[in-house]
Amino acid sequence: NVAESGGGSAQPGGSLSLSCGASRSNFPNPVIGWFRQVPGHEREAFSCNSIEENIFYVEDVKDRFTMSRENASDTVRLQMNNLKAEDTAVYFCVGGLVCSKRWSGFEAWGQGIEVTVSS
Repeated sequence: NVAESGGGSAQPGGSLSLSCGASRSNFPNPVIGWFRQVPGHEREAFSCNSIEENIFYVEDVKDRFTMSRENASDTVRLQMNNLKAEDTAVYFCVGGLVCSKRWSGFEAWGQGIEVTVSS
């Protein structure tokens, strides 16, 4: 199981953070990823965090967003800085065994959490 928290609304240039917690009972060393769905677009692979690597699949956020893992709780925090209107989306947390750009490549999926960036 995975559970998201955080999100909300911010103005352009502002910051928000999302967190995703995975149940260690399901995954000994959980990989935690994020997908996002921008309004009017298909859901896309956004990022993935594992013990070995931190990946952002969306080029535009690499200099603005960071991910960090709280190992004791297997929670990954997605810090979003210098937000842009185009970051507005529903962000979905996923959990699994390996990083994948496929939705079906994971074992657990969150309900999604909204992020709105507007002035």
